[in-house]
Amino acid sequence: MSAAKVAKLTDEQRTVDLKAVEERGWKVLEDRDAIYKEFLFRDFNEAFGFMTRVALKADKVDHHPEWFNVYNTVKITLSTHDCSGLSHKDLDLAKFIDDAAAVFKAKFIDDAAAVFKAKFIDDA
Repeated sequence: MSAAKVAKLTDEQRTVDLKAVEERGWKVLEDRDAIYKEFLFRDFNEAFGFMTRVALKADKVDHHPEWFNVYNTVKITLSTHDCSGLSHKDLDLAKFIDDAAAVFKAKFIDDAAAVFKAKFIDDA
């Protein structure tokens, strides 16, 4: 028996549920139906610990992020391949990711000025 197909978010879910995710700093990508967020950690060890925590959860729920890591920065894109767009799987994983990042006191990187401040001013 095959698994049930995952449904894309409805217009109502996008208005209510997706908006809540955006309020936590996730951005809806313009070129595809996905959400994106960047995190800054104190060092590579924290970034890797965060990624490990997310990887274990992602494997458990069978929903895996697209991500990129360089030293203390982790960039994450979420989209559900089974429905070619955003689903509740993405919103649920985004919540888990935000909670995991909070454990490490990661900074959310919203723009270049915030990156500069986080790297060169806050740690000084």
